[in-house]
Amino acid sequence: MHKVKQTILADPINLKHIYKALRTRLKGIRRKFFLLAVAALLVNGCGGSEEEFDLNRNIREAYIDAQEAVEVGNYRKAIGTFEALQARFPFSQFATQIQLELSYAYYKDSRPEQAIDAADTFIRENPTHSRVDYAMYIKGLAYFESGQSFLERLFRKDINKRPPRDGELAFSTLSRMVERYPASPYAADAQQRLVYLKNRLASYENEVAQFYLEREAYIAALNRAKTAIEVYQGADSGAESLRIIIRAYEGLGMNKLANDTRRVLEKNFSNTHNNPIVYN
Repeated sequence: MHKVKQTILADPINLKHIYKALRTRLKGIRRKFFLLAVAALLVNGCGGSEEEFDLNRNIREAYIDAQEAVEVGNYRKAIGTFEALQARFPFSQFATQIQLELSYAYYKDSRPEQAIDAADTFIRENPTHSRVDYAMYIKGLAYFESGQSFLERLFRKDINKRPPRDGELAFSTLSRMVERYPASPYAADAQQRLVYLKNRLASYENEVAQFYLEREAYIAALNRAKTAIEVYQGADSGAESLRIIIRAYEGLGMNKLANDTRRVLEKNFSNTHNNPIVYN
């Protein structure tokens, strides 16, 4: 019995030694595994650099191919390639430029809403980029074109007699672009479009004012004609706006204001105040 007790008392000591030995051995095994893992990462890292180089080269080639498609007018092919690159490689070195290229390709492919969305995304994500002026310009062009449908151009419908839809947005977008970037290479073309838009929007305001005038809604007519003059200063239809204002004042019994406005008309439009306005 005594020997059995000694054996039992000795067991915890033996287990303690065994545990220490196992822990030391496990440390060595873990260290080996750690070194093997680092080596594997280094090997994979070297392989990744080569793959990354090939990937960048493939992205560049696809990007150039899409640009060439734009140059020859194959916008759908260009859009497909740009969209694929954007989806698969959103953080590539070409990602920012692809956003601009997409906006232009959408615009040329008669997809104004997508062109505007792409331009807005670029401006929002790159507010200090050197090509924000271009993004605003394309956005303005997209609004500009969407304001004139194919059927209107085909049948030459008088667009002054219908709501301008996106004309006001085109006007405000291009106005901001010219104001913020007067030295932009796109400013001159934007200015020419603004002249057209100003005349078109002012003429529409006059059409609405005339509608109210014929129904003796003089205050409404007065407000719309004033908008044509104040918001779209220098528009070709300024004389017609003043004539509507005169008639509205007369209808309201405000003869002094009517006479004052008549003097302004005679002073600024001496050759036109007796002639009816002509809408082109």
